[in-house]
Amino acid sequence: MSSKFLGKGLAELNQEMGQIPDISVLTGVERVVVKPIPLVQISPNPDQPRKTFNETELQDLAKSIKEQGVLVPIILRAVKDKPYLYEIVAGERRYRAAQIAGLIEIPALVKTLTDQNAMEIALIENVQRENLNPIEEADGYKNLMEKCQYSLTDVSKLIGKSESYIRNLMRINSLPESVKELIKDGQISASHARTIAVSENPEQLAQDIINNKLSVSETQQRVKKTNRSKTSRNFTQSNLDVAYVEKIESRLSAKLDTEVKLREKRGGAGQFIISFSNRVQMEDLINKLSK
Repeated sequence: MSSKFLGKGLAELNQEMGQIPDISVLTGVERVVVKPIPLVQISPNPDQPRKTFNETELQDLAKSIKEQGVLVPIILRAVKDKPYLYEIVAGERRYRAAQIAGLIEIPALVKTLTDQNAMEIALIENVQRENLNPIEEADGYKNLMEKCQYSLTDVSKLIGKSESYIRNLMRINSLPESVKELIKDGQISASHARTIAVSENPEQLAQDIINNKLSVSETQQRVKKTNRSKTSRNFTQSNLDVAYVEKIESRLSAKLDTEVKLREKRGGAGQFIISFSNRVQMEDLINKLSK
């Protein structure tokens, strides 16, 4: 096996020790194996959040792989009922660049994962490391909530982003496809997109943004003068306005001198989450609330 197919660290270890077994570590009861997998046995994940790949960046990564090898193994899982085939969980950019670089195999971590685990890992890697465009990011959150039955709070904790950020970003899903293409191409920003998502005619506003180089604040002023979309009205009826939620949280936090979060549920239900750091603060909160 040629060392050019491996990262430098693995290659040097192989050279020093000769042909060695697969490098393995134990994680709980699962045996996770780092080993070279032929590219022909690997296929992309259909639930991969990233749908577009920058060709220039792929060529640059391929050049780096030719010179240094694949320094970070990709993550794979076995395809059900097909033990010699694998599906990418994380690392599709490295896989594509390895193909361009002419590699025959690529170092990989082979893990046993549920569909839910695979979606989580794929989304986390893309959001935190590979800068998804806003449409792909919004679709990733939507998939987690629909396919894995995650709540907005669950996604927020998993990704490490605020609920208001995720909620606002997901509004982009309601935009027409023509406007989504403008976002993917970078002609209008995610902030612009969130602003016009509540309008009855987002396509016209999108063109106004491009033609007149409108700032987000200027776009907000134009949106205020337009009719609201039915989708937006429905969204508002079933969800408290973000600014209003933040105002409530701020008022209660100041009153109780601790962090307070408002969590909405379907049908108008919800809960307040009041935080305390020790028993003394807990007793103080009990006294304040009792009054």
